[in-house]
Amino acid sequence: MPKPIADADFQSEVLDSAIPAVVDFWAPWCGPCKSMLPIFDDLEKEYAGRVKFVKMNVDDNPVIPQQFEVMSIPTFIVFKSGAAVKTFIGAKSKEDMARLVDAAIA
Repeated sequence: MPKPIADADFQSEVLDSAIPAVVDFWAPWCGPCKSMLPIFDDLEKEYAGRVKFVKMNVDDNPVIPQQFEVMSIPTFIVFKSGAAVKTFIGAKSKEDMARLVDAAIA
C-alpha cells in the first residue's frame, strides 16, 4: 500500500527522495481515484526499490496540490531529482500507467 503523505512530509518524502517518486493526488469521495487504488498498489510492488509511490489526500492537504496546480483528481505527478517531470490526469489502465512512469523516469 503506497504511503499516505501530508503537506509537511512532501519535501522529505518526495523532493529529497533518492529515487523517482510518483504522487497520487486523490480524495476518498472520488470514484476514479478509488478505481486506481489496486493499480497503484500493483505498480508500487513492481517498481519496488526503483520508484517510490505515495498518496496525498487533497482534502486534508491543500498546500502541495495548490503549489503544483492540481485541478482534477486523480492527478499523478512524477518527481525526479526534486523536480516534477511528468503529470497525468484521470484513471488509467495499469499498462498505461507503467508506460507513463517508465517514460518519465527514463
